[in-house]
Amino acid sequence: MTNTVWTKLPSFKAKPIYLATRSTAAFLGVKRIMQRSLLLRCSNSIFLPPPNSHRLRPPSLKRQSAPIAASSGAQLPLTFSQNYRTAPIRLHCSVSESQWKQDREMATADEQQDPRIARISSAIRVIPDFPKPGIMFQDITTLLLDTKAFKDTIDLFVERYRDKNISVVAGVEARGFIFGPPIALAIGAKFVPMRKPNKLPGEVISEEYSLEYGTDKMEMHVGAVEAGEHALVIDDLIATGGTLCAAVKLLERVGVHVVECACVIELLGLKGRERLGDRPLFVLVNST
Repeated sequence: MTNTVWTKLPSFKAKPIYLATRSTAAFLGVKRIMQRSLLLRCSNSIFLPPPNSHRLRPPSLKRQSAPIAASSGAQLPLTFSQNYRTAPIRLHCSVSESQWKQDREMATADEQQDPRIARISSAIRVIPDFPKPGIMFQDITTLLLDTKAFKDTIDLFVERYRDKNISVVAGVEARGFIFGPPIALAIGAKFVPMRKPNKLPGEVISEEYSLEYGTDKMEMHVGAVEAGEHALVIDDLIATGGTLCAAVKLLERVGVHVVECACVIELLGLKGRERLGDRPLFVLVNST
């Protein structure tokens, strides 16, 4: 009998639901279906196991079969265990069997390619209704507490950019300051802080960008970079893409070539990648 993969899915009522599948590949396929059908919000990777699984002991709970039916009539066997709900959850989707298989294969290939992504994703805590109702806050402080996951995060970026001839790592305030310096040191580049208005002493160059209600500015020291240098722009998360775009424009105005933008997390629903246009973006974890 194959091992059951237990996965904690965030609930909009802040009560955990545990999903069990027969294999990691099965979960990844189901996750893609749920993301496409917008039925549940789930992270980019699995959590193996939940931190307090020794207390919750999901396998000891009664498990009920809940097959997912694809439009072609295919069935995917699943079992659900619920700590807080008594009725079984049944998911319906309109994804074709061929599309489901394709998504599952892609997801499995990504996961098998580098298992560090799963550790990073599972270390990021999601806080519902913070800082205001309706917001699902991606809390990276738990990632920083996990020394292995934090090291994995830095290592993945360093491995990607070590041989890219990058001389500038520009970190966007504020959490870009966490990831930028260790990456810069590891690849032999200088770190340049991109700050909010009136935070940098001395002469600065600024770039204004639009917010949902109003505008803001991004500033950088004059002379911090030179024309012709190659830069990486780093932040913890991309949402609408406003701050990243402002940082890129600042660098481009003084003749710096931005090789790529990099973030730990991308909020897919806010379409920040589209705002960046043809500028390359690399992320570790996607969140809907």
